[in-house]
Amino acid sequence: MLTNIIINSVSTVVIIIALVVLFFVQRYYINAHSEKIKTRTIFIVYFLYMVLLGFSIIGILYLWDYSILNYFETLGLDATNVLEQNVPKLIGTLIVIFVALIILKISRITLSRIGKKPSLNQRRKRTIAKITSSVIKYIIGIIGLLAVLSVWGFNVAPALAGLGILGLVIGLGAQKFINDLISGFFIIFEHHFDVGDWIEINGFMGEVTDIGLKTTKVKNFKGEVRIFNNGGIDPVSNFSQHPALALVDFAIAYKEEVKKAIEVLTNELPAFKDENENLLESPRVLGVTSLADSGVNLRVAVLTKSMTQWGVERALRQRIKEILDQHGIEIPFPQVTVHYPKDKTKTT
Repeated sequence: MLTNIIINSVSTVVIIIALVVLFFVQRYYINAHSEKIKTRTIFIVYFLYMVLLGFSIIGILYLWDYSILNYFETLGLDATNVLEQNVPKLIGTLIVIFVALIILKISRITLSRIGKKPSLNQRRKRTIAKITSSVIKYIIGIIGLLAVLSVWGFNVAPALAGLGILGLVIGLGAQKFINDLISGFFIIFEHHFDVGDWIEINGFMGEVTDIGLKTTKVKNFKGEVRIFNNGGIDPVSNFSQHPALALVDFAIAYKEEVKKAIEVLTNELPAFKDENENLLESPRVLGVTSLADSGVNLRVAVLTKSMTQWGVERALRQRIKEILDQHGIEIPFPQVTVHYPKDKTKTT
């Protein structure tokens, strides 16, 4: 008897050591050749190791005279009794889960179609759809959980009362959190801004990438993402709800005729609208804005699509320079006139 125990113990230790060594060997091999080995090969190696691990466990149990068949027979009888007693509850639970999944699937498909057709309210529709989908998911989850608990015989009335008390405690202790939620609600439904809009909050300007009931995410030109609590978004500037205005200021020399320069630009700049799709109108020469030290400052303005004004201004400056050069109108450079005082002591 003692001899059998020693043999079984040694065999068990040998099998465990072999499994551990084999585990580290296959892990090292896969990590060292991960770039060369195909995914299918890695899957086969892991599968074979799991099969070997299963047979090893069965072998160890066999060495110690543990009957696996009797265990599964007992487990099967227990499982059968449990199923017979709880079949109605299991069916009810499956029905609740099935109905919840169907509702979530229908809502997800319906809301995903919103905003796909190009329209003026596409961003608005996407924002509302995203928020609605999130709210529906949480509501269905809570109702489904309570329904499953009710099916299994739990009294959900205390749970509902507990949720009410918990909500009161949260309302008293988390006033800032509640303020963020209320502010997020008004931001969404009063249409302050939508996903995809360019806004500026506290000096940070960027594109709205996500709007939640509590926070809003904004990404700027550099790729930096800043998260704002909805309760702290005040004030906010939205650059996407209306067309933008591109302004270009430039100067001509004092010796040039201002009237001629304005006429030339008025005649030549309308052609620029056909070359740039972001313009909503032809550029307008507003006239003289100031008399500077070295020249006469003029201004040109044009309405553009939102968030395109900077590119339009760069292109418009280049076109104004080309037009002025073609007509020989000089753009001034800084000049300083020096006056020398007369020597009053000098006699003629």
